[in-house]
Amino acid sequence: MREGENIRQVAELGVNWIGMIFWDKSPRNVTMIPTYAGIIPDRGSDIGSFKAKRVGVFVDEMPQNIITRVVNYKLDLVQLHGHETPTLIRNLRRTLDPDIRPGIQFIKAISVSGSNDIAAYKDYEDCVDYFLFDTKCATVGGSGTQFDWSVLDAYDGDVPFLLSGGIGPDDAGRVRDFHHPKCIGIDLNSRFETEPGLKDIAKLKQFLEQLK
Repeated sequence: MREGENIRQVAELGVNWIGMIFWDKSPRNVTMIPTYAGIIPDRGSDIGSFKAKRVGVFVDEMPQNIITRVVNYKLDLVQLHGHETPTLIRNLRRTLDPDIRPGIQFIKAISVSGSNDIAAYKDYEDCVDYFLFDTKCATVGGSGTQFDWSVLDAYDGDVPFLLSGGIGPDDAGRVRDFHHPKCIGIDLNSRFETEPGLKDIAKLKQFLEQLK
């Protein structure tokens, strides 16, 4: 997301995390100079109900650029969606926590087309706080396509994960029926947009109500 008013509207629906993509090949790329309150309101500012954490999404980005955006956008979580190494993630954490952004957390996206892809998590389980299992595609996420969630039965790690990959307005029942002890939430993106980077508030609200 990148439009301040749209972010406010989504936050008021009670979502937990708000994502911003910092990848120049994405149509959702955040390119503006960060005027903090104009992009994401400060907690306790003009909308006191804003409690969502801020997630920055990066793809094979230079560490210094990630650090700069963590500072400028006051990110709570860093989601890495490329070929980042465990060493890079450990170094980023040591650099940011506690001196620059105390308590910052890291998400590693794992692209999935079948059960054989799940094992990639093992390289990262000692250096990230969450995984995100997404559909393997020619681009990097945001394809709007789904994978067979049953392959996640192969995930036997201890790190919690988010379910992603083309979840749309008609999938509330499918989400309710999905059960895994380490699944803590879902990622909603392209199929809830009116255009790249702009969420359809009515569709989101209806979907969240159906999940209850």
